[in-house]
Amino acid sequence: MLSETILIIEDEQHIAELVKLYLEAEGYETASTSDGLQALETFRSLSPSLIILDIMLPGMDGWDICREIRKESIVPIIMLTAKESEADKVLGLGLGADDFLTKPFSPRELVARVQAVLRRSKLIVEEQGSCVLAFGVLRIDIPKREVVLDGKAILLRAKEFDLLTELANNPGIVFTRERLLEKVWGYDFYGEVRTVDVHVRRIREKLDDVRETPRFIETVWGVGYKFKGKKDV
Repeated sequence: MLSETILIIEDEQHIAELVKLYLEAEGYETASTSDGLQALETFRSLSPSLIILDIMLPGMDGWDICREIRKESIVPIIMLTAKESEADKVLGLGLGADDFLTKPFSPRELVARVQAVLRRSKLIVEEQGSCVLAFGVLRIDIPKREVVLDGKAILLRAKEFDLLTELANNPGIVFTRERLLEKVWGYDFYGEVRTVDVHVRRIREKLDDVRETPRFIETVWGVGYKFKGKKDV
């Protein structure tokens, strides 16, 4: 039996019960809450392996819950939305969501996405190992998920950190936006490639890398991005 615990944050009881039924049939443990304010308390006490998060909730909506969770955790989050909206997906991904599913959805598809997101999360941890990347004034501590620039800690959201690490692990290698989506968000992510541009822009702003000649992340026009710099020995 799998040891992962899935937290379901959903105020429509029939949906929550259906999701719970299918996940438990696959061996997952589950917990659920229907109230947005209660959700954060449940998350902190439970420390789940993954969160299924509805957007429209009483007390506190899914956007704010995702934002608060990302201040303290990189736990995978799959968001549920009642409409097929590119704007919703871009906002959610910007806040750190890992995947989206539009209602009504197939419970089997949701289970498949849960499995895929968990596999991807484990793979990232395994690939990163115990590595610390250093490029002069920039230091990326992968196990601690910390970034230090000029001796100052830089706070990155989960996907910003994963994207920076993917690029920095391969300095000089040009990544297309599609390849970065595949590596950082996974094969089964159906979002728009422009979410990569949004995340790169935010990383650059935080690293003071918005200049004519960037220090760290270089745009390769018509292709994608590459990381500049040589690893410290």
